[in-house]
Amino acid sequence: MNFDGFESPQTKRFQRKVTVLSAGGTFLDGFDLTVIAVALPMIANEWDVSAGEKSLITSSAIIGSFIGAAVLGNLTDRFGRKAMYVIDLLAFVVFAALTAFSQDVWQLIIFRFLLGIGIGADYPISATIVSEFASKKGRGKLSTSLGAMWFVGAVAAYLVGLVVLPLGDYAWRALLLVGAVFALIVFIFRVQLPESPRWLLAHGRTEDAKNVVEKVTGVRPTDAELTESDQPKPGESAKLFVGVQCRRTLFVCGFWFCYATAYYGISMYTPTILEPFTNGSHVSVIIGSGVVALLGLAGSIIGMNLVDNWGRRPLIITSFAGLTVALIVLASVIGPSFGFLVVLFSIAVLFANSGGGILNFVYPTELFPTSLRATGSGLATSVSRIGSILGVLAFPNLVAAWGNNAALWVFAAVGAAGLLICLFMAPETKNRSLEEINFEEPAHA
Repeated sequence: MNFDGFESPQTKRFQRKVTVLSAGGTFLDGFDLTVIAVALPMIANEWDVSAGEKSLITSSAIIGSFIGAAVLGNLTDRFGRKAMYVIDLLAFVVFAALTAFSQDVWQLIIFRFLLGIGIGADYPISATIVSEFASKKGRGKLSTSLGAMWFVGAVAAYLVGLVVLPLGDYAWRALLLVGAVFALIVFIFRVQLPESPRWLLAHGRTEDAKNVVEKVTGVRPTDAELTESDQPKPGESAKLFVGVQCRRTLFVCGFWFCYATAYYGISMYTPTILEPFTNGSHVSVIIGSGVVALLGLAGSIIGMNLVDNWGRRPLIITSFAGLTVALIVLASVIGPSFGFLVVLFSIAVLFANSGGGILNFVYPTELFPTSLRATGSGLATSVSRIGSILGVLAFPNLVAAWGNNAALWVFAAVGAAGLLICLFMAPETKNRSLEEINFEEPAHA
């Protein structure tokens, strides 16, 4: 079924509500994954943290998100969107609070890992529930707004970091605790949302699906309007690697892996890269890194406003092309200035986030069928987390062995690989219902 025949002010209000509450989750994803980059210099000043421990502190939540996406995405297809939609936010509240009260490095690493499980789960859950309540003409903008809110969360992490600096040794604890407060607010409102009617139909609960559609639209649908697509049965995850679906799975996993490797490799260490150029000023480091994050947010907003008119395919190709060129320029310049680094990093993340950073909330939910949507999205998210982990762990080691420029050449090559994947595999799905996409092979597939 789809909501294209039920467009009304009431339906649009509900779609905005679902999007806002889902975007609240991705805001928290961006805040909680970025906040550790802001807090790490403060933590290192208080505790005697080794280089290996720094890497684990930075990567623990990303490693947790790999597990959360892989496992909980599948559970979302089995037990329902709403149940997992609420449970994963509860994990945000509990474990974000515990990180703020960690008494040593290993407690912090463990609690960040557990927080990461909730973060990883939220990617497929939030994106799936938004796409299943959306109409085809506005689905791209609604779904990409989730990606944009990730970068709002990243910018907020730097802003909150500036606000709490006067707290001294307690600053990083206050910074991490803010994430728990944000999560509690979103959790309270998420509890009120209904189950996805598409998931109910896929599980034979036709009357329940009718009740949800009536509640959302004010109109009770007929059996004909609740056409259930001929999709794999729940749990048949092997279907992700058969025929046209296999090509789609490889495309989504491939471009997201390349984006995550390059983006996390440079963004999680932006403060560390900029610090030697600021004469030891924490304020300058946070402001410079915040500018980079702000331009990344601008890129996501640009992409959000182009996705339904210009299309998914040209947007993602341009995104990877711009990212790759910016990284090549960065890698080619020896002895750059502080301003040059800020400008070029800003350009790199602006292009990256205008396509790859927001279409990872669109393509997975469009190219996987209802009964496998959260499973497929979870798989793609977990593969992207492998890229994130590689980026976060590889970058400091590459810098230590070969220097900044050589490390950036590696990430430029990853960006180029993503560009090739998109050129040869990216389909165009704008203005098509989820049923149309999953019954027909995309024009460019």
